[in-house]
Amino acid sequence: MFVDIRPDTLNIDETRIEAAITPRTKAIVPVHYAGVACEMDTIMAIAKRHHLLVIEDAAQGIQGSYRGRPLGSIAHLGCYSFHETKNIISGEGGALLINDPALVERAEMIREKGTNRSKFFRGQVDKYTWVDIGSSYLPGEIIAAFLWAQLEVADSITARRLAIWGHYHAAFDTLEQSGRVRRPVIPEGCGHNAHMYYLLLHDLDDRTQFIDAMKAQDVNCVFHYVPLHNSPYGRKVSRVNGNLSVTEELADRLMRLPLWLDLKDRQIDRVVNSAFNYFGTTS
Repeated sequence: MFVDIRPDTLNIDETRIEAAITPRTKAIVPVHYAGVACEMDTIMAIAKRHHLLVIEDAAQGIQGSYRGRPLGSIAHLGCYSFHETKNIISGEGGALLINDPALVERAEMIREKGTNRSKFFRGQVDKYTWVDIGSSYLPGEIIAAFLWAQLEVADSITARRLAIWGHYHAAFDTLEQSGRVRRPVIPEGCGHNAHMYYLLLHDLDDRTQFIDAMKAQDVNCVFHYVPLHNSPYGRKVSRVNGNLSVTEELADRLMRLPLWLDLKDRQIDRVVNSAFNYFGTTS
């Protein structure tokens, strides 16, 4: 069951969650979009009232925080992604953060192809066997080594991304003040990780023209997700609670600027100047 998003952070609108809960609801899955935290205190309180699990989709949220707590560590379960498009990468793969001790044993079994192999290695059983469903989720040593090297310098990676994000944010202040764009919103108490920098244009036509104009200046800008409930499979299997007009409107307006670790200051300035050229002004 999908509910609409907040117009400021583009995260799940926590005020709409409770009305969407049914007797079949098992869990709430908030997505920390762009590495900016959802309103987790409210979400956890709702889950407690209704005896539900909360699973944080922190795929974009590594090294982000909410009221001093790392994203992915607040709910019963948290999920990180190390896909090549994320801040910390290993090409593919991710991590499951288990914050409820009662869920550890089954997670081990699923990871170990449905066996109790982890118990065997700890000496808790004299042999291991198949006890549950599972699959092969273990990364190879080369991938793990690559990821470990990234994790060792995660603070510096995040610091550089935040510097690039901050450069964009300061540069586009005048465009926001003049009503040309809307910049990202970071609520108080949220420590974001500069996963992406986006601008909200006026409408779909404005965004399309902006992307085309930037491409003509050799700057690659892209839009982001098609709303899941409007995807072909989503139309087939999903349900929505209430109106998802905010989701649908902002999906047509959102545009992402280039942001990666090795982006040079001169390249950032080129992106900014190209954007101002589209609006017929100077940075």
